[in-house]
Amino acid sequence: MDKKLGLGALISLVIGSMVGAGVFSLPQNIAAHASAGAVALGWAITGLGMICLALVYQNLSMRRPDLDGGIFSYAKAGFGDFIGFNAAWGYWLCQLLANVSYAIVVFSALSYFFDTPDNVIFGDGNTPVAIVLASILIWSVHALVLRGIQVAALVNIITTIAKMVPLIVFCIAILLAFNMQTFTLDIWGHDNVELGSVMDQVKSTMKVTLWVFIGIEGAVVVSARARHRKDVGRATVLALLGALTLYVMVTLFSLGVMSQPELAQLKNPSTAMILEKVLGPWGAWLINIGLVISVMGALLSWTVLAAEVPYIAGKTGVFPSWFAKENKNGSPQVSLWCSTCLVQIFLIIIYFQSSTYLALVNIATSAALVPYVFSGAYGLKLAMKGETYEGQSHQRKRDLLLALVATTYGCWLVYAAGVEYLLLVALLYSPGIFIYWKARQHHGLRGLNRLEQGMTAALLGCAVLAFYKVMDGTIPLS
Repeated sequence: MDKKLGLGALISLVIGSMVGAGVFSLPQNIAAHASAGAVALGWAITGLGMICLALVYQNLSMRRPDLDGGIFSYAKAGFGDFIGFNAAWGYWLCQLLANVSYAIVVFSALSYFFDTPDNVIFGDGNTPVAIVLASILIWSVHALVLRGIQVAALVNIITTIAKMVPLIVFCIAILLAFNMQTFTLDIWGHDNVELGSVMDQVKSTMKVTLWVFIGIEGAVVVSARARHRKDVGRATVLALLGALTLYVMVTLFSLGVMSQPELAQLKNPSTAMILEKVLGPWGAWLINIGLVISVMGALLSWTVLAAEVPYIAGKTGVFPSWFAKENKNGSPQVSLWCSTCLVQIFLIIIYFQSSTYLALVNIATSAALVPYVFSGAYGLKLAMKGETYEGQSHQRKRDLLLALVATTYGCWLVYAAGVEYLLLVALLYSPGIFIYWKARQHHGLRGLNRLEQGMTAALLGCAVLAFYKVMDGTIPLS
């Protein structure tokens, strides 16, 4: 049996990673912060930034085929071990939190079918019953991935196809129901002072729009398992363009069916409420079923990615080497066990903190900023120095521009994230310092240099401040 992943499997992995729960709540999540005009601007910025980032990944996968860890290995190659480790750690955290959010939202969606006002079984996905069943779900996916990455990839292809059906029906239905007068009503949000300026509106959409693209690097992360190296870049770009088209249709067409204030008040998944208005009750059923299938596929994809990153990090010396152990099926068993156990711990914390899906989304998105910024910056550094560009001046100029846009977009996202979430990220990053120190000790390397000591001190200082603010309620987790 061929254990390498072909183009179709890679595309489905990327789409499965990106198109999860977020798309089903996009209309409300976006409309809660922005008017139609600002939403269009937000997608233009996000689309440009993510396309450039995808092309940077495509370029790096061809120019540095030796860097099989993708998003974190680029940061390490460009900016040293400490930055590389934190990129890996942050990306791993993002994956773990994403899996927690997916496990929660599955049962939040099921509440549509089983909950009544007098008998709340699943609620927002954080009830005792939901947490127990979510735990069973994550361990079931864990068992599937232990059977081998290629088995999980086959299942992922099936779920990717299945979840696209309700989304396609949704897009066709709202396109037919689209009303230009509704869409252009207060198109810049001037009548709603709570939205703020157009720039404030655009900035407020950034975490949501980034969230639905997290996973774009899925093919890069598993590039070592690709049948053909060129398929890595092709899968990334094709999946990105498909997802971008879908997201723009879902959000902008929805604003032509219901006004921004109406969308902002919808219960999530808001696509269910919109389709219910257009097609009747069966529309909501279709969307909620599609959401469950979609999230199951995303959970599978992200479980694969969550196991792959520390596995690659262990192989390359960024994490302790025991993370790189495989079972007889070629699955990264130690990395997978660690990932699933941490997801389980997070689920228990969610129960006691009553955290919601959106809270996890915001934290997970912020955690991913470091690897995205530095992997894009590595593409910029490579083009600026001319490494691997001998006799390719035209290609170098093109890649320089793409990497510059991708890096600028990453910096813009850091700014848009806000201080609160950046402090929370520091709190989550701080335990990684111990792992980094142990990894270097394990591989016989020296400790932190002066620059790393300075960055560590700053990180710990921010973590202490974040902990204090969480404890006094200044930074909420729910």
